[in-house]
Amino acid sequence: MSAEPLIVERATREWQDLDTRHYLHPFTDYKSLAAEGARVITRAEGVYLFDSEGQRILDGMAGLWCVNVGYGRRELAEAAFAQMQELPYYNSFFKSAHPPAIELARMLAELTPPQFQRVFFSGGGSEANDTIVRMVRRYWDVLGQPERRVIISRENAYHGSTMAGASLGGMAAMHAQGGLPIPDIVHIEQPYWFANGVDVSPEEYGIRAARRLVEKIEAIGPERVAAFIGEPIQGAGGVIIPPDTYWPEIQRICREYDILLIADEVVCGFGRTGRWFGSQHFGFEPDFMTLAKAITSGYQPLGAVMVADRVADVLVEKGGEFHHGYTYSGHPVACAVAIANLTILAGEQLVDRVREDIGPYLQKRWRELGEHPLVGEVRGVGLIGALELVAHKPSRTFFRNRGEAGLRCRDHCFANGLVMRAVRDTMIIAPPLVLTREQADELVGKAWKCLDLTARDLGIRVG
Repeated sequence: MSAEPLIVERATREWQDLDTRHYLHPFTDYKSLAAEGARVITRAEGVYLFDSEGQRILDGMAGLWCVNVGYGRRELAEAAFAQMQELPYYNSFFKSAHPPAIELARMLAELTPPQFQRVFFSGGGSEANDTIVRMVRRYWDVLGQPERRVIISRENAYHGSTMAGASLGGMAAMHAQGGLPIPDIVHIEQPYWFANGVDVSPEEYGIRAARRLVEKIEAIGPERVAAFIGEPIQGAGGVIIPPDTYWPEIQRICREYDILLIADEVVCGFGRTGRWFGSQHFGFEPDFMTLAKAITSGYQPLGAVMVADRVADVLVEKGGEFHHGYTYSGHPVACAVAIANLTILAGEQLVDRVREDIGPYLQKRWRELGEHPLVGEVRGVGLIGALELVAHKPSRTFFRNRGEAGLRCRDHCFANGLVMRAVRDTMIIAPPLVLTREQADELVGKAWKCLDLTARDLGIRVG
């Protein structure tokens, strides 16, 4: 006897009406969404989404930076099903553990750089960054330096949406709501050469942007600074790819002042740049790494904190009880899916493929979009990229109402079967790592068409 479906079929308008009445979306103007109606995504396969109207959409954002192995991977569904039958849930409190969490911890210790042998699991990236704040401050407490509480981040960074995560992030709109940032979290200039380095070369600007960290440390007092956090490439901030001189100088400064270095790898981790982790791409060695999203390719919610031996040894040997944790830390089903996902990434050599094949191909095609009169700069590494939309290309002049051009372009993309995200007037992509060359051509072709439509809307001549 077959079971009745849990989700009934409905017409698009009915889904939208129910959505408006009951579902509060993240990062959403609710009044505006109610007037427009949500786009209802019903299924997905490979790199494509399908909505309730039957439109096929190339997902240029891999969900939300996360579906690295693509949609419809039966191996991940089977891993979840098998684990649900064996042990659907148990916690890691009360001196308990279970095989999926232990095995995943072992795999992560092998995959990550050699300074990492221990991991703390969370439900996602926001929780992982909250955990890092607690661990950083506990580390200095144990070492007898409790005054070292200040964590330095960057303007326009994104490190999650919890109170601590949003405080670590440097987004003004988030800080304007909810009394953020919390105390002892401060921000410096982001390494955004296109906007801030017009007077110098990228290499010179990389050093200048990194030296903002020294200025802030000295202003606060070195004895009060605990850590610096940054995404190797700022994702939600607009795919800000720092000059090659930036991260080596940041690491040198952190070591000079004995400050912990945190790499938020939620976006870059698990192959996005063509290396397993963004810090490897840029050649620096962090004391913490924040992991989430592609750890399960988004098939299950899971986050993790990789803790370097320098820190973990102090917490384990001298720290006593660490009064922190989550109900779903190391959830067995999520961990089982992560194990299957990492097995796919390694077995199909998807990270190597990004570095040696599809990444270079996409970047070559992506850079062709720099010829469009609306595009002031093209950025990209591996399978991540950005287009800066400008009002006047020769002078690199931004639009007066920043964000309008980006939203227009984003809407044209959706209408023409492409997900390309807008961050103000920067259009960004991060497609699944299984993208083919033919699909890369499709992505670029649709992006060019949508740039033309946007330019027409804005009265900018093309062709």
